Formats: sequence, C-alpha cells, structure tokens
Amino acid sequence: MFRAGEIAPGTMFAVINLADEKVESLCAELTEKGNGNVIVPANYNCPGQLVISGSAQYLRESAPLFKEAGARMVMELPVSGAFHSPLLQPAKEKLAEKIMQINFSDARIPVYSNVYAKPIVNAGEIREALIRQLMSPVKWTQSLFEMNNNGITRFIEVGPGNVLQGLVKRTLKDMEVLGIDKADDIEKFL
Repeated sequence: MFRAGEIAPGTMFAVINLADEKVESLCAELTEKGNGNVIVPANYNCPGQLVISGSAQYLRESAPLFKEAGARMVMELPVSGAFHSPLLQPAKEKLAEKIMQINFSDARIPVYSNVYAKPIVNAGEIREALIRQLMSPVKWTQSLFEMNNNGITRFIEVGPGNVLQGLVKRTLKDMEVLGIDKADDIEKFL
C-alpha cells in the first residue's frame, strides 16, 4: 500500500455534516473533470461522517468545495495514501496474488463484509471481499444498519481504543455496545 502511494500520491479527508448523497455527487463530479485525478467516498463511518480519498494535490485543492456545499468541517487525515480508492490498484494486484494462494472454506457464522454491507458465508465471496476491500469504500454505516435489520443488538469491539463503539452509538440507538481493550477485559466475557 505504501508503494502504491509512491506511484500515485493520495490523501484522505473527513467530511462532517454533509449528506452522503451530496458527498457522493460532488466526488463523482470532481473525478469526471479531474483529468485522471480521482476523489471517491472511502469510509462511511456514521451518518454525517464520510471520509473521502483521492489524488493528493487535487483533493487538497478541491476540499474547500465540500465546505462550500455545506459541510460543517472538512479535515485532512494524517494518512500515507488514498486508502479505499482506485489509486491502490497496484497494491490490490499484489494482495490478490497472495489471497488466491490461500484455501478458503465457507464460513460457519455469517461474516458481515464492509465491501457488500451484507452477511456472506460463501468462501469465494469472502475471498473476493478481502481483495476488493483495498479499493472499495468501507460501508460501515450500511453494515451496521444491515446487522440491526437482521436482529443484532449487541456489538463488541475487540482491540485497543473505542472508535468503533462510538460509531455504533452514533448510528444505532438502544444497542449494547462493549469493548475488549486489554487482556483483563476478556474476564468480563468469560
């Protein structure tokens, strides 16, 4: 991914309080007239928070347009590349080579893929999602809504921090949201 960023320098910006549809439309418009530069939705974090990704200089020059369109805040993120965008094509090719060498089995428990925002169990779909996720937007908001539609009301974030817990709370109401941040936290769940 780092090498892909050297080939095609990119960056990401958080766009706060602008409707997803407006962000998507502006991204499409800017990419269409970008002379090979791209700006795409990259992370649907929660309602009112969408991260965009694209060609570094072009995105920096275009960022004020999202503010002019009504965003409360447009802020560059400290990242090394345009993650979840077409600029990661070289990295996707290398990742695909490695993933294609791994044997996959169908999942026993549905896996909610942020690429599709739906549960999948088929081994081929899981493999494809792992490859596509590098260049596809993270449909976290849509995945949460789909999980909730399927009756999931308890969410446990595993790993340091609580960012995902906060995004769940901002997206869905009346959910049980927990975190396993340290090894000691595991005791609560045993």
